[in-house]
Amino acid sequence: MNNVDLRMGTLAGTVLSVSLTMNIENLLETIVLAAIGASVSFAVSLFWKNICKKEKE
Repeated sequence: MNNVDLRMGTLAGTVLSVSLTMNIENLLETIVLAAIGASVSFAVSLFWKNICKKEKE
């Protein structure tokens, strides 16, 4: 058994065990929270970019 087989087997087992325990509500909640987090992170980055730009002027 080589290293690639071991990695693929571990990955497949992890994906299968996670997919069997997750339901659609958890998946949707995760998607919504990830989108909110990314949006807030982007907005804060723009805010700080504008603050730093104003201080340099």
